[in-house]
Amino acid sequence: MSAASSESREERLARLGVKARSLPAAPGVYLMKDAKDRVIYVGKAARLPDRVGTYFVASADLGFRKQPLLDAVHDFDVLECETEWEALLAENRLIKDLKPRFNERLTDDKTFPYLVITRGEDFPRVLVTRNPTGLRGDGTVAPEMRGARVFGPFTNAGALREAVQILQRVFRFRTCALDIVAGNEKNRSFRPCLLLNIGQCSAPCADRIGVEAYREDIERFTRFLSGKRSAMLRELEQEMRSAAEALDFERAARLRDQARAIRRLGERATLGEGWQPESEVGPMDPRGGLASLQKTLDLEAPIRCVEAIDIAHLHGGETVGSKVCFVDGRPLKSEYRRYRVKGPPVGEGPGRNDDYASIREVVGRRYREAGEGHELYPDVILIDGGLGQLHAALEAFDTLGVRPPMVISLAKKEELIYVQRRGGPVKLGRDNAGLRLCQAIRDEAHRFAQSYHHLLRRKKTLGE
Repeated sequence: MSAASSESREERLARLGVKARSLPAAPGVYLMKDAKDRVIYVGKAARLPDRVGTYFVASADLGFRKQPLLDAVHDFDVLECETEWEALLAENRLIKDLKPRFNERLTDDKTFPYLVITRGEDFPRVLVTRNPTGLRGDGTVAPEMRGARVFGPFTNAGALREAVQILQRVFRFRTCALDIVAGNEKNRSFRPCLLLNIGQCSAPCADRIGVEAYREDIERFTRFLSGKRSAMLRELEQEMRSAAEALDFERAARLRDQARAIRRLGERATLGEGWQPESEVGPMDPRGGLASLQKTLDLEAPIRCVEAIDIAHLHGGETVGSKVCFVDGRPLKSEYRRYRVKGPPVGEGPGRNDDYASIREVVGRRYREAGEGHELYPDVILIDGGLGQLHAALEAFDTLGVRPPMVISLAKKEELIYVQRRGGPVKLGRDNAGLRLCQAIRDEAHRFAQSYHHLLRRKKTLGE
């Protein structure tokens, strides 16, 4: 320490920069220390030399809250982790134990996000909250928070939500707010949400898994949050062997699949992995688009599922509707649907029967089950068109018992977003990530509707 105390600021940062560049190229946690060897900041890194090295370059600008850190840091330690998700959990534990002063400053009187696993339900759920006590304005505690297991605090809400989404692929826990009671006969007729289709939920809402098997998955998830990946894998392999010896091959297969998924946790999605809808407005980051759209629509929960509705016809002939589905910003083509509109074409039949009537018909047919409480709505429903098309869709929803959480429309040319129950449209910059994502989804719905319309016209023309 005595040698370091004689260094100039430039010499000190240069020395730390050299040390940072020599770090192992692995995920981990870094602990910044002051001249008295006290930890003053804890952070996580997907790749240690890249992240830690950014602090000590000459042009480093950490913002007005973190910039003073460079005047105080004299050394740092690192803790290597097997995956970035393990680093996120390790960061949370260290901040909670050490309470570094620069981490506290970054909160700026705001509450850190916490990860909660409920306990008072037949099928516990996982949620992210900034109110870990569950205390409500009237002084009561939210029912789901009573006896819940709370992990945190975490410093980055976005990273935490992303980690939950990735870990859901492994442990298939539910994140919805449904009140699911084991043994309820209604569960058998309930249509599970799309997370079942993409392997991210075991669908206790639809009676696809029993209480005991589900709780085993939740307990393994809890142990994973408290330990390391390697230890978790050893436990899974032992449980898998025991299940196989007991001839419980279904349970053994489930454990095998979880072990495989845990080994893949370090694999990150990239733009190059093939998110290429047929109609696209240019390369984009789907996750960034969803986060931007969530902010634009002022939604509390992250957007996972978006469905879009479009109508196609030629002078009122062969009118068709389409529904496309995007999950986590990517098309889920198994959930695409086509609708042959049954109403009379434009110009025929009583009253006004045009795109608005077609939208009302398609919306009513698609969301009838959700409106009766037999399935969940998508997070956002996007209607191709302007304010009139949005009102037509809302008229259809007004006839249903359960209303959707968010309905919007996207008008062509001006590219204005109309939002349910809002006074005026939202105008976003052409480069806005949320707008670009909506455009891609809207254009895919239009392409899908047009392809069906042309098919029907060809069959009619050729007499097929």
